[in-house]
Amino acid sequence: MTDQKPSVLFVCVHNAGRSQMAAGWLRELAAGRVEVRSAGSLPAEQINPVAVAAMREVGIDITAEQPKILTTEAVQASDAVITMGCGDACPFFPGKRYEDWVLDDPAGQGIEAVRPIRDEIKHRVAALLAELLAP
Repeated sequence: MTDQKPSVLFVCVHNAGRSQMAAGWLRELAAGRVEVRSAGSLPAEQINPVAVAAMREVGIDITAEQPKILTTEAVQASDAVITMGCGDACPFFPGKRYEDWVLDDPAGQGIEAVRPIRDEIKHRVAALLAELLAP
């Protein structure tokens, strides 16, 4: 039995919307039991302000986060890699758990369109967390 926390890397193209919301949800729901990372294959300058607003509505503050570039090291250091529309830009390493979550891109969308994306991400993150922490 190991005491090492499982680690998850969320990846989308700009690391400004979906992956940041997913990381925010996992940090909130895991309460320190999982190491959380996020990155983008082509990071934006800043997080999508509508994604920030949508997460704020549910009491999760992601304003301090910054889009980060996807690195091979981040993938290697993660047990699970969850991609969201980055396609072939994500490096692949045998033995890692990979999932591709097909989600609408919140970029350019209003809050009404982003709320269901946020809620779908919460549902998927909760299911992932249950699997990661299962005995």
